Amino acid sequence: MTERLAELGHTVIGCSQSPERVKELAKRFRPPHRFDTVDVAKDEQVAAWAKPVLADGPPDLLLNNAAVMNRTAPLWEVPPDEFSWVIDVNIKGVYHVLRHFLPVMVARKSGVIVNFSSGWGRSTSPEVAPYCATKYAIEGLTLALAQELPHGMCAVPLNPGIINTDMLQTAWGEGASSYPTPDKWAARAVPFLLGLGPKDNGKSLSVPQ
Repeated sequence: MTERLAELGHTVIGCSQSPERVKELAKRFRPPHRFDTVDVAKDEQVAAWAKPVLADGPPDLLLNNAAVMNRTAPLWEVPPDEFSWVIDVNIKGVYHVLRHFLPVMVARKSGVIVNFSSGWGRSTSPEVAPYCATKYAIEGLTLALAQELPHGMCAVPLNPGIINTDMLQTAWGEGASSYPTPDKWAARAVPFLLGLGPKDNGKSLSVPQ
C-alpha cells in the first residue's frame, strides 16, 4: 500500500513493531513520508508517536491494519498469553490508534477511518477462534463508531480478502501461494481505499476481487 500511495503523490505515515521493517521503509521512502517503530498494543507508545505526527495536521485516511494470528489450535489449547496477545494487538491496538487520532479528525469533521476486518470477522473456521473473535469485534466496534462520527466523516470495517502474507502462510502453509501477493492486491485495494467517503460510513465493505 505504501508504494502505491506514494506513487499517486500521497504522503504516507506509518508504524510497525519491527525496527527492521521500519528501517527498510524509511530507506525506500524518504521524507515527507515517515515510519516509526511502535507497538500499537501499548497505549503510551501510540500516544508518543501520535503527538509529532498530528503536529502536521490530522490524516485524511487512517488505516488500522496491524494484526496477529494465534497458532492454529483448538480454542482450549490456546495458551492464555497467546490469546491475550491476539486481543491486545487486534482490538486494543485499533482502539489506541483511534483514541489518539480521532479527536483532531472529529474536530475537523473530515477523514476516512478504515479498520481492517477479515473474512473471519464475518464467518468462522476451526482453530483460529481467537483471531475470529477479534475480527468480529472490529466489525462491531467500527459500525458503532460510524454512528458517533459527525457528518462528513466515514468509518468502515474492511475485509481485505485473502492475500499471500506471512500471516496466511502461518495458517495455510503452502496453500497460501495460490492467493494474490501483497503488491498485486494493493493495485486493486489502494484505488478502492482512496474512493471511500462519507457515502460509505457504517458499511461493512470488502476489497473488490
